[in-house]
Amino acid sequence: MRHDKLERELNLLLMLTENHNYTVQDICERLDISRRNFYYYLEFFRLAGFTVEHSKPFYRVRKDSPFFRKLDEIVHFTEDEAITLRQILDKTGDESIQVQRIRQKLDRLYDLNILDSVELKQQLAHNVSTLYEAIKQQRMVRLVAYSSPHSNSVSDRVVEPFLFMNGNREVRSFEISSGMNKTFKLSRMQDVVLLDVVWQHADRHRQLFTDVFMFSSEQQHTVQMLMGRLSTSLLREEFPRAERYIEPADDSHWRVTMPVSSFVGIGRFVLGLFQDIEVLGCSEFKDYLRQQINKLNEKEL
Repeated sequence: MRHDKLERELNLLLMLTENHNYTVQDICERLDISRRNFYYYLEFFRLAGFTVEHSKPFYRVRKDSPFFRKLDEIVHFTEDEAITLRQILDKTGDESIQVQRIRQKLDRLYDLNILDSVELKQQLAHNVSTLYEAIKQQRMVRLVAYSSPHSNSVSDRVVEPFLFMNGNREVRSFEISSGMNKTFKLSRMQDVVLLDVVWQHADRHRQLFTDVFMFSSEQQHTVQMLMGRLSTSLLREEFPRAERYIEPADDSHWRVTMPVSSFVGIGRFVLGLFQDIEVLGCSEFKDYLRQQINKLNEKEL
């Protein structure tokens, strides 16, 4: 019956959204479904607008899928709010069943594995809260004893934080001393101090974009392609975050309009499947591909 099928689809969606890793076998055994039905449900989720990730051998439905983004605005906490709520629960010392259930729900819905020890939980929650206030009030902060593996040093940094990244594990900031935009990891900060100084370089703030091929830059280019079944399937499998940019063009072709931070990653993909891909838009990317082809022709094979 249809309601039985819907119940299985909803249970599968819940499993794939939880903060756990499930293999195909795990899921099929738990829900008593066949592998064929499992992949059928996945395709249904994709068509419904959900972003399905495949990090072998695990499958997940990304929480930044369009449906979840709408739902988040109504009922979900931000990760900053979730961390703060966990901190409050830990401080109360209440071990009632209700509090334990709330903790379990937070652990399932939010990636709070970084909060292992009480001290780390409290310090991280303080750092996130202080940075959040700085961004909201557009004020500078001092990152106390920030450990940098690049310069092999530990020092204080005065910055203008303006964007949380990577699930609140990093913060994009303008560093006063260097005059550069940098990404700082919260795990490397001993403390964060809110300063009574407002932003003075807001016009120089630059967001860092990371594309589906894991290349990052402060600028992006939009590439448009017409792709066949083979290249589309490989793009979905190897780069699950690309799913949101794929739209059907006809029965055997898909149109992809995708922002990229570098032509290197997408260039490798296109050149490896050039017979199945037509680049429609972005003259700069076409020039890049021609240059790569010319370099290949100049080599002695």
